[in-house]
Amino acid sequence: MRIVVVGGVAGGMSAAARARRLDEHAEIVVLERGEHVSFANCGLPYHVGGEIEDASALLVQTPESLRAALNLDVRTRHEVTGLDTAAKTLTVRTPAGTLPLRYDALVLAPGARAVVPPVPGLDSDRVRTLRTVEDAVALRRSADLGAAKAVVIGAGFIGVETAEALAQRGLEVSLIELAPHPLPPLEAEIAQPVAAELRRLGVDLRTGTAAAEARPGPDHDLVVLTDGTAIEADLIVLSVGVRPDTEIFERAGIACERGAIVTDEHGRTSAPGVWAVGDAVLSVDPVTGAQRPVALAGPANRAGRLVADDMLNPESARPIPQPVGTAIVRAGNLTAALTGANRASLRAAGIPFHTVHLHPKHHAAYFPGAETLHLLVHFRDGDGLLLGAQAVGGEGVDKRIDVLATALRARMGAADLIDLDLAYAPPYGQAKDPVNLAGLIASNVLDGTLRLWHADDLDRVCDEALVLDVRTRAEYGAGHLPGALLVPHLELRERLDEVRAAAAGRPVRVLCESGVRSNIAHRVLAQEGFDSASLSGGMLTLRAALGDDLLARERVLT
Repeated sequence: MRIVVVGGVAGGMSAAARARRLDEHAEIVVLERGEHVSFANCGLPYHVGGEIEDASALLVQTPESLRAALNLDVRTRHEVTGLDTAAKTLTVRTPAGTLPLRYDALVLAPGARAVVPPVPGLDSDRVRTLRTVEDAVALRRSADLGAAKAVVIGAGFIGVETAEALAQRGLEVSLIELAPHPLPPLEAEIAQPVAAELRRLGVDLRTGTAAAEARPGPDHDLVVLTDGTAIEADLIVLSVGVRPDTEIFERAGIACERGAIVTDEHGRTSAPGVWAVGDAVLSVDPVTGAQRPVALAGPANRAGRLVADDMLNPESARPIPQPVGTAIVRAGNLTAALTGANRASLRAAGIPFHTVHLHPKHHAAYFPGAETLHLLVHFRDGDGLLLGAQAVGGEGVDKRIDVLATALRARMGAADLIDLDLAYAPPYGQAKDPVNLAGLIASNVLDGTLRLWHADDLDRVCDEALVLDVRTRAEYGAGHLPGALLVPHLELRERLDEVRAAAAGRPVRVLCESGVRSNIAHRVLAQEGFDSASLSGGMLTLRAALGDDLLARERVLT
């Protein structure tokens, strides 16, 4: 039996390695058009920045090591140019010429290629992408040879990592993003601290604009933006997304949607004896049902193993799970991470949901080094099913998002988060972990104990309700909403008549700094007959969500 795998790295190499472990006698051929068949593509920005000093450290396996360990026939610089599914034959361009290659079973793992937007001038020699080891080496060499100014187009995960890496090497870096904030899958209130941290690192972050033209010059290029400004660049890095690299296979009759290969739950394509994995495959979002490729290493690795299981042991093969899209990124001293759906995708899917915000310490507040963790959780209206979560902060972000990703996979609800028995000692967490606290708040919302208002309600709230600020006088004096009535929460019970008179029959919308004191105040007001609600996440979330718009309207007492 000859198994041919087209494409290495995550999905393809996982399929090949698993196939060998299941069948010692099969002939397994891996075709890789590049120089390296197994490399750490997620580590590329860290070589550019110098944290991974030697590029060879990015090479996970080589053709020689794979032959020695697994008896795999790995052929680099072999590019598939044609596929005949009826004849079960590939056409392969090799250093020795174009040759046919027959297969009994075929795994397609072609990955994705960088999107090049239709912008004049992006064919300049100063334009780069970051997809391969060679790309990383070239970017680092450009920096070492004197490039002083870089423009990174696209502030997704790779764009942010690349901008950070180039800034670490001393370049002046401009980061361009069409969306209102970097890392567009993040909610605005989670992305805002990342934007501030990038600026602290010296990155010139430009949001709400895009590249309109790149004008090559003898000494540098000029990147002209749609807002009319222009930036000099010795180096331009494209990071506006990827597209499944599937044209050859689609022409061969493999069913695709919007360029992504359609597979069943075991990775089987529309052609008999052909499977597909990785960035080029259409996945179904388990939360919203949306269909889209998921360009993440973890799901690709796991799918590769399961495809080999289905190929060689179909009776016991498990289906490939639908990826929830758990991802994480570092920006300076901050970490941002997410799992599951965000607001935009939930609204597009028509799923009714609630969102809670909280700002706990990552470990016991009394233990030295406690850092604030900003966490939000989306859950379904009615039954509280967990739908998504995001976090940003210093320490502890990865742990909480991993726990919530596990809960999401297990289809847990808000109340289930309360009962999770998580590791606790003062240096590591709290007796009520942030995940437990999220469950407690969400459960209060579901049973009506807590009623929330949110940042996007602000204009309506200011027009129609009394805003009650229950922070301290010092906090209020440092900045507050115009028209807000200050009643520190410790004074509320004695001043209820004053609040009732100021409300004059209007609803009362309570806020504090983080949402804790306003929740206490809300319970007092609700049980005294007020139409009350507490601001989710308090002023910390409001400032992060509205940014400069809120700053312009916030009043400061001097």
